[in-house]
Amino acid sequence: MSNNRIEGIIFDLDGVITDSAKYHYQAWKLLADKLNIPFDEEYNENLKGVSRMASLELILKNGNAQDKYTLEQKEEMCFEKNENYKELIKQITPDDILPGILPFIKQIKNKGIKTAIASVSRNAQFILRQLKVMEYFDYICNAAEISKSKPDPEIFLVAAKNIGAKPENCIGIEDAEAGVEAINAAGMFSVGVGTQDKMHNANMILSGTNELDLEAIAKASGLNI
Repeated sequence: MSNNRIEGIIFDLDGVITDSAKYHYQAWKLLADKLNIPFDEEYNENLKGVSRMASLELILKNGNAQDKYTLEQKEEMCFEKNENYKELIKQITPDDILPGILPFIKQIKNKGIKTAIASVSRNAQFILRQLKVMEYFDYICNAAEISKSKPDPEIFLVAAKNIGAKPENCIGIEDAEAGVEAINAAGMFSVGVGTQDKMHNANMILSGTNELDLEAIAKASGLNI
């Protein structure tokens, strides 16, 4: 094990802290149905970790309609989707925190390790307030501050910088392939939550958030706690 210690643990939001991804799907589904474009949960997998406009482009492409609308119309669609989403996430409560997350975060904070949220969601702070976990995070970044979407490492590098941590001494936790690629590109140790086939590029693969354990991650990463 190296002399370096874990300085920061950076979390994705959707699918890691809570499953707000289902509300994204429902909000996009409302829009896709209105546009008469086929959209199901399987195709929705392509949207994980992708920005709002890029997600819309993927949906329009699925209906061969990517050239049918102006940029202004597309921006209106993105706004409508977000209004749908904001209405849906009002349902979120602390009961929606994924299994094992709260004890894991408390374990991290007890060790004095900094934490951050690396999410492309503009609603990240609202969701964290609904879950009543804002106090556990030292920094929350979102798409408004980021110019490049995952798999670009920018969001993880920005998060590390804002918590005063070196990327090589950070752990990134993701449930999307693009997110794992972003963590790896940032030079961090990646923990992928999900199936082996989707998380195969992660340095450590867990089947669920209930398996998150600080000592096991430290051992696998070669960093101290």
